[in-house]
Amino acid sequence: MTYSKAVKEIFQKEFAGEKDSFYDYNKLNKERLIGFRKTKESVVKLDKPTNIPRARSLGYKAKKGITVVRVRVRKGSGTKTRPNKARRPKRMGIAKLTRRKSIQVMAEERASRKHPNCEVLNSYWIGEDGKHKYFEVMLVDVNAPEIKSDKDLNWITEKQHKGRSERGLTSQGKKSRGLKTKRKNTHKNRPSRRSNQRKN
Repeated sequence: MTYSKAVKEIFQKEFAGEKDSFYDYNKLNKERLIGFRKTKESVVKLDKPTNIPRARSLGYKAKKGITVVRVRVRKGSGTKTRPNKARRPKRMGIAKLTRRKSIQVMAEERASRKHPNCEVLNSYWIGEDGKHKYFEVMLVDVNAPEIKSDKDLNWITEKQHKGRSERGLTSQGKKSRGLKTKRKNTHKNRPSRRSNQRKN
């Protein structure tokens, strides 16, 4: 078994809360989440990824120009004010009204707003508790010479990739828009649901 595969299995056990003969992964994960929740900032810059194999599989490299941040987003659907008139009872509810984008996409957008000189490369889930979900977002400084000379990452410096997270062009953004599904009758998702509805 390779080193990266072994580390990946350890993280999977830890996030699943399994118990091992040496470590109580459930306890370790709980302590980590408590530490996450105690921080006041919702976007925290990190020295290195928490789950290194997962980050490397999504394009992370330990070099200048790449930053990793942890983002906290509250769980549940958005708040909906209940109208007090001019609705029939069926339309006055506030339950079962979900957001139109995933919480992970919101985490990417918040990280992008916090670091306007960077573009979002990718993100992944690292944990959740009763109130929040936590994601790690990888950001790339498009003006860094180390990124411009990297043949694997210099594509993100081109102008058509500006504002990737806000335009739903990241991997999670495309999934949230329904562009990764293999089901039938998904032609209305392209190029976007809004543009399809605006057709004459």
